[in-house]
Amino acid sequence: MPEVTELPLRKDVDPDLTWDLTTIYQKDSDFDVDFKKVQKQIANYSQLVGTLANSAQSLLTATTEILSGARLLYKVYVYAQLKNDQDTSIDKYQAMVAQASDLSSQFSGATAWFDPELLQLDKQTMNKYYNEEPKLREYQRFYDQTFSLRDHILSDDVEHVLALASDVFDSGEKTFGVLNNTDLSFPVVTDEEGNQIKLSEGIYGVLLESADQSVREQAFKKLYEVYGQFQHTLSATLTTNVKQHNLKANLKHYDNALQAALTANEISTDVYQNLIDVVNEHLPLLHRYVKLRKQILGVDDLHMYDMYTSLVGEKSPRYTFAESKKIARNALEVLGDDYVSHVDEEFNQRWIDVVENRYKRTGGYSSGTYDTNPFILLNWKDNLDNLYTLIHETGHSMHSYYAKNNQPFQYGDYSIFVAEIASTTNENLLTNQLLDNPDLDIDLKKHILNYYLDGFKGTVFRQTQFAEFEQFIHEQDAAGQPLTASFLNDSYRKLNKKYYGDAVVSDAEIGLEWSRIPHFYYNFYVYQYATGFAAASTLANKVVTGSQQDVDDYLSFLKAGSSDTPTNVMKRAGVDMTKPDYLEKAFAIFEERLNEFEKLVTK
Repeated sequence: MPEVTELPLRKDVDPDLTWDLTTIYQKDSDFDVDFKKVQKQIANYSQLVGTLANSAQSLLTATTEILSGARLLYKVYVYAQLKNDQDTSIDKYQAMVAQASDLSSQFSGATAWFDPELLQLDKQTMNKYYNEEPKLREYQRFYDQTFSLRDHILSDDVEHVLALASDVFDSGEKTFGVLNNTDLSFPVVTDEEGNQIKLSEGIYGVLLESADQSVREQAFKKLYEVYGQFQHTLSATLTTNVKQHNLKANLKHYDNALQAALTANEISTDVYQNLIDVVNEHLPLLHRYVKLRKQILGVDDLHMYDMYTSLVGEKSPRYTFAESKKIARNALEVLGDDYVSHVDEEFNQRWIDVVENRYKRTGGYSSGTYDTNPFILLNWKDNLDNLYTLIHETGHSMHSYYAKNNQPFQYGDYSIFVAEIASTTNENLLTNQLLDNPDLDIDLKKHILNYYLDGFKGTVFRQTQFAEFEQFIHEQDAAGQPLTASFLNDSYRKLNKKYYGDAVVSDAEIGLEWSRIPHFYYNFYVYQYATGFAAASTLANKVVTGSQQDVDDYLSFLKAGSSDTPTNVMKRAGVDMTKPDYLEKAFAIFEERLNEFEKLVTK
């Protein structure tokens, strides 16, 4: 009987392959000291209530006191999170995360008065304050972000009721989450080795990558059998979510729910509409890719469950962690000596928790806060996907590093709108580096091109499809159309048909896909994956083919943090995301690589 290989315990992992959290706190007792400091600061905030109108100095005092508490709170929270994620079996760190989360809630409650009270100060008063206390100008954008919402802030009583009703408004999303993550029971399926496996969302994704079409079909049909049984309940949860978005938008005097959601992040609705319009103009490229997929797979009929299996075989190129660091570093040298010097810090000063150990959190991420270096969690496997994960998370970490080292605390983070751009730019730089190697093996080139094309398909095309559907259902509800299961199924299936074209069979089951997508509960969030990927494609191309000024502009974007609106920050990098040009450039790159892939696989 073969020996079962088990993951190592945390204590048995080579320390050089773990992150060094002593750069945050030398020992856990230091965490306790700062935790108590935050508690004390929270207790003192009640003394600041009602003081903002007293004087410029009073506003400055309240602002600095609250931001000081937030800064220390973030440090405490990140330490607890990282300690717990490295080994989730330890009660002590589970408790620390719970304590930090509770402390965060206390902080929010103790500072909830600040924005409503700030909004009582008119423009004339603020100008007077700026003249009397010049230090307040350091926080002008911080205040202006609140003032920009002045026309959409209701009376204190109404805002208080809306806040109290937040749990009620979130009921659709919460019910979906419980149903989707806990209550739905999926059947057993057979994988290509004949093993019986209980289906789940995670297993479903793996099985769709199988080289055996019958395995993919079985997983697809059995998954949607379950969602089909609950489609009416799921249409009700989604309807609840859509209605609360439309209600709040109406109450707060927005034109629609889309405008309400994007205004909160300082984004114009033109950005959203440009994305949908330009992607629709380029759907023939997706149709062409789908036809190529059908040809390569050699199937009589191509189905939606055939969209995720590799076109170049299942065996991924093998890269060790040491090799991947060298490859990533080489790809990032185009960003200059300063950038690479910080990448070296990340690689050599234990910012990365590399290998999988028992009870470690799965997946990968970049984390940290203003008073720490960035940290990266990985669960390393020697393959192409992990090489891309390393350089992706390095992009997040360098973005965080440059922002916090070039901005004061209040602007030392960055908007969610730009959050994926630096990381995906790094991925594109890696793709460029690998493909530009004249000695690149043909099979490896196919793997890299397949990886890029599938990434573009899954991020730009698919996420825009989601964004278009999300906008459609909000508009339909606002127009009085009941969002029944049959209406959602028919609408989604038609949209899917438009996106993927005639080369793929429009299976009835794909009409149910809306019922299992959590992003439809996120209030117009998903479009940012597509805009971010497209912007990153354009930026990487500018950095590689442009001048030193293009590199400097890109670094200026990283350094900007949240010191300006997200679209203005992106303009520093040379990309105007309020116009469609960056999307057109991204599609040009996609078409060029699709041409190259076609030539390689049809020889």
